[in-house]
Amino acid sequence: MLTQADHESDDAAPIDMLEAYYAAHGWESERHDDEIVATVKGSWTTYELRALWRDDDSVLQFLAFPDIKVADDRRAAIYETLGLVNEQLWIGHFELWSSSGIVLFRHAAMIDGGSDGEGEGMMTLAATELLVESAIEECERFYPVFQFVLWGGKSPTEAIAAALIETQGEA
Repeated sequence: MLTQADHESDDAAPIDMLEAYYAAHGWESERHDDEIVATVKGSWTTYELRALWRDDDSVLQFLAFPDIKVADDRRAAIYETLGLVNEQLWIGHFELWSSSGIVLFRHAAMIDGGSDGEGEGMMTLAATELLVESAIEECERFYPVFQFVLWGGKSPTEAIAAALIETQGEA
């Protein structure tokens, strides 16, 4: 786990902080100006994490792609699934890109530009960890729901119930 001592200051520009966070975890990443893309292996699939910084608005757009593509004939079921899944979330949301059929998790974070309101916002290590880890956790938690609907023949309600069963003890 990355600690504050691993990063030279308490906070940094959002893309710089994400780049340091990814490097500390040994995750492959590529940076282009105000955008960074990383690849993370989860327990279900490999996730693409993409962050885009909009300096004009002081907003960091964070996207996680859980490698789910939806065929046209399954879109109605996935839209219903998205509604049920998003009811379970505190931050961020899942959506389906209509042009490509790709399911993704999206969260936008407003990053304070400082007390004078000018200059690039700074992001703390704690905020970075929360942003990245919560996106990965939500993708991991709901990946089976989408698979149950797409490949398991379950209705969205059945898929949510099956995937979110709380297990007791260890096997």
